[in-house]
Amino acid sequence: MKIQTILKVNSALKQLRQRDHWTPQQIEAHQERSLRLLREHAYAHSPFYQKFHRGLTDRPLHELPVLTKATMMEHFDELVTDRAIRLEAVEAHLANLRGDERFLDRYRVCATSGSTGRRGLFLFDDKEWMTLLASFARAHEWAGLKVSLTHRMKMASVASTSPWHTSARVGATLNSWWMPALRLAASEPVDAIVHRLNAWQPEMLVSYASMARILADEQLAGRLHIAPHLVFTSSEVLTNETRQRVEKAWGHRLFNQYAAAESGGLAAECTAHRGLHLFEDLVIFEVVDQNNRPVPPAVYGDKLLITVLFNRTQPLIRYELSDSVRLAPELCSCGRAYILIDSIQGRMEEVLHLPAAAGGMVAVHPIVFHQVMDTVPASGWQVVQESDEIKVLLSGVREGFEDGKLADALRQALAVQGVIVPPVKVQQVSAIPRTAAGKAPLVKAYMPCPATQPGIPKR
Repeated sequence: MKIQTILKVNSALKQLRQRDHWTPQQIEAHQERSLRLLREHAYAHSPFYQKFHRGLTDRPLHELPVLTKATMMEHFDELVTDRAIRLEAVEAHLANLRGDERFLDRYRVCATSGSTGRRGLFLFDDKEWMTLLASFARAHEWAGLKVSLTHRMKMASVASTSPWHTSARVGATLNSWWMPALRLAASEPVDAIVHRLNAWQPEMLVSYASMARILADEQLAGRLHIAPHLVFTSSEVLTNETRQRVEKAWGHRLFNQYAAAESGGLAAECTAHRGLHLFEDLVIFEVVDQNNRPVPPAVYGDKLLITVLFNRTQPLIRYELSDSVRLAPELCSCGRAYILIDSIQGRMEEVLHLPAAAGGMVAVHPIVFHQVMDTVPASGWQVVQESDEIKVLLSGVREGFEDGKLADALRQALAVQGVIVPPVKVQQVSAIPRTAAGKAPLVKAYMPCPATQPGIPKR
C-alpha cells in the first residue's frame, strides 16, 4: 500500500514541478480556471455556499464575503459537499484516531489545535490528500532534496504528535522504508528529545521554530550530536536570531516553510533564501487589512485570505487566516514566478492593543518585540500581555545577563510606538510554556473575552 501512495505523491509532484516553470500569466490563467471550477462545484453541492454567495455567483472573488473558521464550523454539515459527512461523526472519528485511518473509508481529517479559539476540522479525499502531500514534497525538493523511490531519508519531527495534527497525519501516511520517521512531541523534556535524536541520527530534521532554536543550542553545547542534511522549520515565526543559531549549529541547511491544516503547504523557501514562494497554483492569496482591503507589497497585512483551489470536499473560498505577512516587491532570482512572502510577523492574536499617549489605542505588532528580543542571550523567550502589565519569560539565560536592561529596552521600544507604556517585568523560567500542540508562541496578547464571529450574512 505504501508504494502505491508514494507513486501517487510522485505523480502529483511531477505536475507541480511542471508548474514551477510557468510565467505569471500562466499562473493567473490557471487560477482563473481552477477558481471557476471550484465555485461551480461548491454552488452545485454545498447548501452553505448557495446561501453564502446568493446573488454573487457571477461576481469576482474580491467581492465575495470572507469565511471565518467560526462560520465554517457553525455550518459545517451544509458547507461540505458530501451529504454523508456529519460533524458529530467526524468528531467521533478524530476521538478514536490512532494512525492513517480514513473517515467513511474515504476522507483523511486534520484539525487545528484551537489555540486561536474554536478548532477547525478539514477533510480531504484521496486525490486531494495526494496533492497536499505533494505540497510538502515540493518544499523538500526546493531545498535540494530529490524525492524518489531510490532515495531513503531518515526523518525526525519535533512538533505535535497528536494524531489529528497535520504533520502527524502526513507522517502516518508516508512513514515507510523510503522515509522512516521518528516523531517527538515538542512538549517532552529537552533532555529526552536530545537522547532520542542522538540515537536516531536523522538526515532531515523538522521542528517548530522555537524547538529548532533550543536544539541548536543543545548541539552547540555538545549535548546533541546530529548532522542533518536539511532542517525545516514551520508553524511559528522564524526570527533572524533563531536562523543564525541553527546555521551556526548545522551550517546553511535551514529552510522555512509556511503551512496550515486547511491546505497543507502554503509557501516555502528555495535555495536562494529570498523569502517564501507562495504556492499560487494551489491557493489564491489575498493579503488584506482589518477591513479586508488589499495591502500593497512591502506592507504587512492584518490577515491573509486563502482560496484553496484543489479541495472540492470542503471548499474554502476567501477563508480567513489570522497571519500577518508581507509580500516582497520583486520576484526571486531563482526564476520561479510565484510571489514571495519576505516576512511573517505573527498572528492577529499576537498583536497587543495598548492605550495611546495621544488618546485611543495603538496596535503593537509582534515585530516590535522580535527586534528587541532577538538580541537576548537566551534559548527561549515569550512576551505575555496581562491585564495590567507585560511579562517577559526567559529560559536558558546566559550568565551575567541583566533583566533590568531588557525591561528598559522594551519600554523604549513601546514608547516609540506612542503608547502609554505599562509595567514590564522580566522573569527567568526553566522552560517556556507550550500549548497542547507543543507550540511556544513568542507573543501572547491579552484576550479578556473570545472574539465573536459573524454567521452567514442575511441577503
